[in-house]
Amino acid sequence: MSTTRSKLNDAPLELAVITGLSGAGRSTAAKCLEDLGWYVVDNLPPSLISNVVDLAVRSHGGIDRIAVVVDVRSRAFSSDLRETLDTLARAGQPARVLFLDAPDEILVRRFDGVRRPHPLQGEGRLVEGIEKERELLRDWRSQADLVVDTSELNVHELRAQIASAFEAGAADELHLSMVSFGYKHGLPVDADVVIDCRLLPNPHWIAELRPLTGEDEPVRDYVFAQPGAAEFLDLASALLRRYEQGYVGEGKHYATIAVGCTGGRHRSVAVSAELARRLREDGVEVQLTHRDVERE
Repeated sequence: MSTTRSKLNDAPLELAVITGLSGAGRSTAAKCLEDLGWYVVDNLPPSLISNVVDLAVRSHGGIDRIAVVVDVRSRAFSSDLRETLDTLARAGQPARVLFLDAPDEILVRRFDGVRRPHPLQGEGRLVEGIEKERELLRDWRSQADLVVDTSELNVHELRAQIASAFEAGAADELHLSMVSFGYKHGLPVDADVVIDCRLLPNPHWIAELRPLTGEDEPVRDYVFAQPGAAEFLDLASALLRRYEQGYVGEGKHYATIAVGCTGGRHRSVAVSAELARRLREDGVEVQLTHRDVERE
């Protein structure tokens, strides 16, 4: 580490660590970063990350953006990765950790689709391997800079989300992902903040509004005209602005705001779009997704 220590403080590289659940999209994330011009190393033991960084430093600018994909096949995965990243941080080389996640049932479906075993299931069941991996990665999920739930994302949407977070200059900005959802379909697994819209009357019970969504003007007008709706929006906006300030102050550059109602078609869609509009007016980059708007 002597070379790394002596040179990183002047011009640190961009370093990203890609990890997460097997089947959640690590390879797709790696390919996306490679297409963005990152030098990607797949399946690298955590203890070797420092060596790759040192070699990049010796390239004198030939390599300035490195992404490494690590997983739990390394026996000392967690301790080795923590020690390596702490050592690099002390040398002036911070790393961003991207964590890919998805619910167990989605992972089971993906493994069944490709007809291959989970790397940790051994002689046991697939779900047992997923459970072991999730437990081993629990701390890393909570500490990651960016958690992406890939269960509702196609390949193109995943690539767009990663590109937004890791394009040039992204590390110095706050990036918010806002997702509307329906509680009956489950909470988004990557939510940092959850806002509940179920205190507002439900347009579902208005016959002419039921087939519409929160993207339609009649639904928006109905939702925002309800008693307390304006106050709710003002309070939610103020809360999100406070989160924005706190996240920036703590060096957190990525966050997911989940806005929920019962089915995810009406109230949460209208409210999330309005909150996103207000944040954008404040200069915050917001990516808006309506997860359950097409569901019944």
